[in-house]
Amino acid sequence: MNITDRKFLDFLFRAKRSTYAAHGAESTPSRPNSHDLYYRENDLLYIDTYLGGYDFAGQEGVWETDQPLWAMNYYGRLLVSDFPEGLPDFLKAALREISGQAPFRGPRFHQLGEYKYHCSWQGELGFFSGNETIEYQDNRVYELLFHGGRIR
Repeated sequence: MNITDRKFLDFLFRAKRSTYAAHGAESTPSRPNSHDLYYRENDLLYIDTYLGGYDFAGQEGVWETDQPLWAMNYYGRLLVSDFPEGLPDFLKAALREISGQAPFRGPRFHQLGEYKYHCSWQGELGFFSGNETIEYQDNRVYELLFHGGRIR
């Protein structure tokens, strides 16, 4: 399957919207203290695995019949000592607004109350990099870097 096929993109959208962004149930950890979220449809499998909490790193991957097709690595961190109230839920809401033009993280901009989400990227699904930030009360409280692309 080509990662630019509509079938692949639709699967990736459903997988992302159904796992972390949807407060999806975690699977058995694949590594000590990892957080693993799985989504499967027929021969397609999506796995998001991350380590940590305040500072965290992870990888999303998609397989077709156990052959890797696509992956994205990310590293994020909180820039404040305490989670602002509602931050995890705000981030998950932004991630559910994944864009058809760039199915990496969330949209270019999302706002709810005093929270503002920003995401920028370079490249296309086959080879890309980008970052996302969240501001709360006009102060940056979170940042994340991501990169990835096609696996062959």
